[in-house]
Amino acid sequence: MFALADGNNFYVSCERVFRRTLDGRACVVLSNNDGCAIARSNEAKDLGIKMGAPWFEIRHLQEKAGLVALSANFELYGEISDRMMSLVGALGHRQEVYSIDESFVDVSGIPGDITVRARAIRARVNQWIGIPTCIGIAPTKTLAKLANHVAKQAERKPGSYSADLAQVCDLSRLPRGSLEDILARTDVGEVWGVGRRIAAQLKAQGIENALDLSRLSPAMARSGWSVIFERTVRELRGEPCMDLETQPPAKQEIACTRSFGAPVRDLVELQEAISQFSARAASKLREQDSAAGQVLVFIRTSPFRKTAQYSRSIVLPLRRPSSDTAHITGAALQGLAAIFRPGFEYAKAGVMVLDIAPAGIGQQELALEDEPGAPAAGRQKLMAAMDHLNARFGRDTLKLGSACADARPRNWVMKQERRTPAYTTRWEDMPVVRA
Repeated sequence: MFALADGNNFYVSCERVFRRTLDGRACVVLSNNDGCAIARSNEAKDLGIKMGAPWFEIRHLQEKAGLVALSANFELYGEISDRMMSLVGALGHRQEVYSIDESFVDVSGIPGDITVRARAIRARVNQWIGIPTCIGIAPTKTLAKLANHVAKQAERKPGSYSADLAQVCDLSRLPRGSLEDILARTDVGEVWGVGRRIAAQLKAQGIENALDLSRLSPAMARSGWSVIFERTVRELRGEPCMDLETQPPAKQEIACTRSFGAPVRDLVELQEAISQFSARAASKLREQDSAAGQVLVFIRTSPFRKTAQYSRSIVLPLRRPSSDTAHITGAALQGLAAIFRPGFEYAKAGVMVLDIAPAGIGQQELALEDEPGAPAAGRQKLMAAMDHLNARFGRDTLKLGSACADARPRNWVMKQERRTPAYTTRWEDMPVVRA
């Protein structure tokens, strides 16, 4: 038996914890560079604002409907997520933190009424942290996702489902007829693991809802799509096919990319940005104890500006798999020098590390030349010290010289004109209550 706890409109809810004036108001959180809506309050949804709506298309609602728009504050959201997940984990034996606002919990064999327990955990999260949540309970992860969806819809749309399913929905308690009714009223595109392309293919074959999908032959699901899709069909039938991933699998690709706050024309600025991106990619490699064998770097102009267009990428192999910031940054800068062309207004750049393998798997060969720099053991200690200092005193406290090569304003830094303070992670931003 699985439970899925999900923070409602999570980014907006995090902002409301410290700004109660946002309660009851239409509010959206914008993506990097304040580009589009990535979180919406229920009031914003009622205005017809869609997920991913570009800001320039909805900004008129500021005056017309009192819409509040905020820049994303991921530092704040991540810290509040950690607090929320620590409480949600008390629901059962094992926990899989699926995303920043979602967590699966194994509740098999928990004594007592699991619905009562879920409501108590939900109330604790709301009281201690201030984040409203909904919890779905079912025999499989796919059905738990559906149960969570039902809990949210029943809360927002009374009458759509039974009021007993609001906030906490346990599908395992429903009679077969009631469960089939819910499946029949769920569009096939809303099923976890069914994307837009597959949904369109299914509807072309007359499979319109989750009930139709649950009746699809597993063999046909496998032959027509994939083994993973077959698992989705079986899970809709109540057959558990996916267990919790208590330890997230190591990433096979790590990318650090960014759209710039303003056009970048100068090579030195691009070198600074690429150095920052490379350092973060290398740090993520070390976090999962991996090494990369190749580095991809790209730059491109904006297709939305009426200026000369240019887009180019290049992949450079490393002599040996590495997670060393200097090695990865050196390769990325070498690639940047090869693809950079003057005279263009660059709008985005990024670094991706490829050919990732566990750090313990080494490559040995005869040395063709003396290895520059310190021995490997010394480099590992240096990287560990760098990670420790940045973890303790803040990201980018210690960085390579190429990442801070110029004192001029950085056009490549994200535009976040509406960002709220990092209330819980920075002393200078901590709220102060005065008597």
